[in-house]
This record gives sequence, structure tokens and C-alpha cells, in this order.
Amino acid sequence: MPQRFWAVATLFISLGICVLDASMVNVALPEIAASLNASAATTVWVVNVYGLTVAGTLLPFAAMAERIGFKRAFRLGLALFVMGALASAVSPSLEFLLLGRVVQGLGASAIMCLFGGLMRNIYPARLLAKGIGLNAVVVSVNSVIGPSLGSIILTLADWRWIFVSVIPVALLAVFTMRALPIVARINRSFDYRSAVHSALTIGLFILGLDYLTKYPLFAAGSIALSVVLAVALVKRAMQQTAPLVPVDLLRIGPIRAALAASLFSFGSQMATFVALPFYLLVTLGRDAITVGLLMAAWPLGAAVMAVVSGRLADRYPVAVLCGIGSASMLVGTLWIVAAPATVANAWLFMAMLLSGIGFGFFQTPNNRVLIGSSPRERAGAIGGLQAVTRVFGQTVGAALVAMVFTVSQAFGPTYGLIVAAVFAFMALMVNVRRHLKVTTV
Repeated sequence: MPQRFWAVATLFISLGICVLDASMVNVALPEIAASLNASAATTVWVVNVYGLTVAGTLLPFAAMAERIGFKRAFRLGLALFVMGALASAVSPSLEFLLLGRVVQGLGASAIMCLFGGLMRNIYPARLLAKGIGLNAVVVSVNSVIGPSLGSIILTLADWRWIFVSVIPVALLAVFTMRALPIVARINRSFDYRSAVHSALTIGLFILGLDYLTKYPLFAAGSIALSVVLAVALVKRAMQQTAPLVPVDLLRIGPIRAALAASLFSFGSQMATFVALPFYLLVTLGRDAITVGLLMAAWPLGAAVMAVVSGRLADRYPVAVLCGIGSASMLVGTLWIVAAPATVANAWLFMAMLLSGIGFGFFQTPNNRVLIGSSPRERAGAIGGLQAVTRVFGQTVGAALVAMVFTVSQAFGPTYGLIVAAVFAFMALMVNVRRHLKVTTV
């Protein structure tokens, strides 16, 4: 039990620094642009290059961790994250800052790909759902306090302290990481060719989505090349044992269903988070402070429900719980879209709270199935696959909202929320299908 306590503490610290870093940097973008004499469009790449780096390297790092050991991979990720944060903090130019964010993204990727595998090896089966629920609480709480903490730092100091502030927290893990479990390694050589193909496949697809409306020909070419690389990557993986792209795990029905539900749910979440601030500010005419308070309702609801749903997952079918969660997200989003501009803020808060509760209701049981259905020796692979699905879903959701904003400036926020509702509906259909499949067996 003492070792598990410190291992859980290490997990919480690493979760915290990844979530806080992302949420605080977003708040600092205007000041970074002014300080480094960069345009807003260029400064956005401080966020984008970090996300691209994480998305493109999650699977290679997961495969590497299975071969060199989780502790060594965690130590490498922590060192890269701290070095990247330090480089970002002292950056004299935007170009140097982007390089620092790439290094930081590599560190975050090496850490994030371990979460699923560490969960499987830290908690016994009877406590797995509870552990996943606690992780969801940590993510939700840090999502709530991140923007506020970033604003406080910017009020008191320069934007560079945003990056400095996460370094002491990250260094705490140096003293607790020795408690991490020893996970059996896979004695196979690392597939460097597949690692490069994997990074290019995901990176080109995300770039294509981001530039689809601005540079359609370039975007179409990037997406087409990504598809070609993906086909070649899957064919290569099908001929291997424990491949870098874990197609062997995709043969397991519960894992396929959980990944599909996760993809659509995280797409709905990100589409909501991107479109809702514009919808509240422009369409409904709310002020910035009110928008911040209303946006906090989602992670608040998710944090409260994550622990409860973990306990329910021991007693009720996962597909039913996840279906209820997806339906709640759908109803909450449509509630906001249908509300008139004169609607009371309390009703908007309740709608956001309902969506957050739905997300928390879905996340813990679904992650339990995803992590618990994989063989223990493939814990690293399922962790990487889980993280890639989450990042990919969020990226697609954000990219589609950006596209509908380009189509119509006036109705873009409304269309963006409709995109979120469609994703939530697709998640609901996945859960209905997997419930029917279980009941008919």
C-alpha cells in the first residue's frame, strides 16, 4: 500500500503538469504575441506545434516504453519536459520558443503514453475503476484551475513564468517515481521505420485538417498522403508480433468499441470547448467573466461524476453507463443551441453541468474497459492507443469547428455546437450498438 500511494502520487503529478501546461499556455498567447512581436496567427503555433508533437510521437514512445521499461521512459519524458519548459521560459524569439515547445511536447508524449499502462499495473483489478475515476478528477480539477492560475501569473509576472511554474511541480516526481511498478519488458527490436511512418501519418492528417479551408490543395495532399502511409503502416503491423501500431489489440471487440466511443466523445468535448466561448460572447451576448464561470461547469460536473461512475461500473453494464453519459452530453449541447438569447445564466450553467456530468459518466467506465481488456504485457501499447485516440478525437473536433467558422462567421458558433452534438450522437450510437451486441450474444 505505501508503494501504491507514492506511485499514485507520481501519476497525479504527471497528469497535473500536462493538463496545467496546456491550459495555462492558452491564456498567455496574447502576451506572448505582443512580447515577441509576432502575429496572433503565428503565435497560435505555440499550442499547435506542441499538440502535433504529442500526437505524432505517442505510439512510438509507447512501443519504446515496452522495450526499455516504464521507469526509464518516465524518467526520459520528465527530463525532456523540464528542459523544454526551461527553454521556452528563456526564449528570445518565437522560433526558439517553438523549438522549446517541441522538446516539451516530446516529454509530455513520453509521459502521457504511460498513463494507461501504469494504471493497469498500479491498481489491482478491484480498484481499477476507482483509480480511473480519481485520474478523471485530477484532470478535471486542473482543467478548472489552469486558466485562473495562468491569469494570476500573468497579472503578477511575465508570461515566461507560465513555463517556470510547472518545473517545480515536475521535479516533485523525481522523488516519488521510484515507487512506480516494474513492468515486464518486450524483448524485441524497436521498429524505427514504423515509428517514422506513424508520426508522419498522424502529423500530416492533423495538418491537413487544420489547413483544409485556408490551403485546400495542400490540405488534400497531406490527408491523401496520410491515408497512403496509414494503409502501408497497418499492412506492416499485421505481419508483426507486438507491433508499434497495435493492430493486434484492435482485434479485441471491447477495445474497438471503447476506442470508437472515446474518439467521438472527445471530439464532442473539444468541439464544445472551441465553439462555446464564441457562442456565449457573440451569439448570446455574455461578458467574459460570465463566460469563464459558465465554462467551468463542464469540468466541475465531470469531476463530481467521475468517482461516482467508477463505483457504478462495478454493478452495471458499461455500455449502458456510457450510453447515458453520451446522451447527457447530447441533450446538454442541444439545450444550449435551442436556448434564446434572453435565457437565464443559471439555465446555461445547468446545461453545461449536464454535459460535464455526461462526460464524467462516460469516461471512467469506458477507460476501465479499454485498459482492462488488454493483456497485461501489452499495457504500454493500450496506453499509447488510448492517448492517440483522445488527442486525435480532440483535434478532429477542433478542426471541424474551425471549418464551419470559415463557412459562416455569423452562424459559425451555432454550427460548431451542432458539430459537437453530432459527435455526441455518434458516441451514443456506438454505445447502443455495443449494448445490443452484448445482450444478443
